[in-house]
Amino acid sequence: MSCAQVAVRKSATEPLLKLRARPLRLALVGNANVGKSVLFGRLTGQYAVVSNYPGTTVALTLGRALIGAEVCDVTDTPGVNAVEGVLSEDELVTRRILETGETDVVIQVADARNLRRGLMLTSQLAAFKLPMVLVLNMADEARTHGVHIDAAGLAASLGIPVVETVATEGRGVAALKDVLANAAVPNPRGDHAGDHAKWAHDMAVQFRRLQPRSAARVQERLSRMVREPATGLPILALVLYVMYLIVGVFGAQTLVGLIENGLFKQFINPAAAFLVNRFVPWAIVRDFLVGEYGLITMGLTYAIAIVLPVVATFFLVFGFLEDSGYIPRLAIFSDRIFRAMGLNGKAVLPMVLGLGCDTMATMTTRILGTPKERLIAVLLLALGIPCSAQLATIFGILGGISFAALMTLFGVVLAQMFLVGFLAARVLPGERSEFMMELPPIRLPHMRNVVYKTVLRVRWYLGEAVPLFLVGTALLFVLSRLGWLAAMTRGLEPLVQGLLGLPARTTEVFVMGFLRRDYGAAGLFRMARAGDLQPVQAVVALTVMTLFVPCVANFLMMVKEQGWKPALGILGVVTVIAIGTGAALNTVLHVLHVSF
Repeated sequence: MSCAQVAVRKSATEPLLKLRARPLRLALVGNANVGKSVLFGRLTGQYAVVSNYPGTTVALTLGRALIGAEVCDVTDTPGVNAVEGVLSEDELVTRRILETGETDVVIQVADARNLRRGLMLTSQLAAFKLPMVLVLNMADEARTHGVHIDAAGLAASLGIPVVETVATEGRGVAALKDVLANAAVPNPRGDHAGDHAKWAHDMAVQFRRLQPRSAARVQERLSRMVREPATGLPILALVLYVMYLIVGVFGAQTLVGLIENGLFKQFINPAAAFLVNRFVPWAIVRDFLVGEYGLITMGLTYAIAIVLPVVATFFLVFGFLEDSGYIPRLAIFSDRIFRAMGLNGKAVLPMVLGLGCDTMATMTTRILGTPKERLIAVLLLALGIPCSAQLATIFGILGGISFAALMTLFGVVLAQMFLVGFLAARVLPGERSEFMMELPPIRLPHMRNVVYKTVLRVRWYLGEAVPLFLVGTALLFVLSRLGWLAAMTRGLEPLVQGLLGLPARTTEVFVMGFLRRDYGAAGLFRMARAGDLQPVQAVVALTVMTLFVPCVANFLMMVKEQGWKPALGILGVVTVIAIGTGAALNTVLHVLHVSF
């Protein structure tokens, strides 16, 4: 029977024979890090569209799959831990997709190595009375760890097809397509069918056999090491250093240099200027397109030549860490610190992402469970998380001065983040969500899977973040034409020279840093190389730049996620903190006669 002939059944035994006038709608549902996105790619090929669920900021990946001779619509839902009880925004969206008639068949993707976790979700999905297929993914790694599952027995007990797959290699995908026509409403049976944890445990014991192997013992030992402070801190330092080398050095310097100086400055921008000057008769339009603040010469150059290499390399590193199982352990490791700031361990994800791009990281704050947590996370990202371009500048300038200068900056910034988060947790109304995270096994990621996810995320960046760069560039053009940009620079000079003790040229760098953070960072780097910044001035300037207001693109993302009033409030708070901290640091360093 073809895919388009599958219909929702009223019972588990009613045959699926109803013809449809529209494509069948399949929803991939599962916990995080179980391979849903990889399986989505195997089913849909290259066709995929990322869009927000109506009325929310939750992104869904949509595509079409050819099953037999029929085309089916496929939705890759966010990774969830539950679809009942107190839910995050991601989990609420998944629940709505299941209960509002937007799904005909559910393909639940579970980690074959953690059957109990997957079955806990199965028992909740059964309540929606939708035909289901259970996919036990990463079956090869399960067997490597001595985990063997009686898939046939499990299928008979649940009353639904159960398929073992290795999505990264495409194994089992054809079998999944074959059994979709047999999708059925699950019928969990047993003494504890109403008690999800207990029922899932009993089922896992019944249908899973364990044969411990040395590889599993080594991985468990490594898993404990990354969670314990004595060994976790050195491992974290090593991870951040490798991330800096790949993102901050290779991405932000090598790749950016090749694309910006080689491709854009030598070919694209000259060609665009030639064509615009030849065929566009209006001077203001020519200036808007290829002028100092032109959409092509600045907007596209910054978005594609400067930020894209950094974002792409960060996505690559993050995908590797994500698939390795390290990120959930880092969340557990840092949970106690984040709790003091009104957050929980989940906040480590946007904070780590912010080291690549704060604009993209601000969007990921939606994974946090409550509005209060999301607001605090956005505030801390805007305040103290430097993007990769800033990190490269910080290491490039202060690393050449002294280690003490570097530690002074990081110490001041981290102290301010902790203080602001601590106060915000007690001033802002709202609750903190509970932190529950089941750990996936530590493993060596499949690079094909990592690259595939990187490509999908880069496509998201091109579609969602690049337009924000163009909006920011257009705003900069308007400010320049109206003379407001020059006025802002002149108005800030007394503050910059007086309170902060910095050269007058730094004023323009700060203004441009708001319009593009990496532009401001580059300006400070050029000043330092030219000898225009003394060591103390370099520390003060970089501290203020790190704590300073976010760039326009990030501000617009803050507006999108939080609304105008909270975004403007955050803008005002971080500006006051940055200037006040810079002034205090400048005074203390001079009183103590610190010269680094």
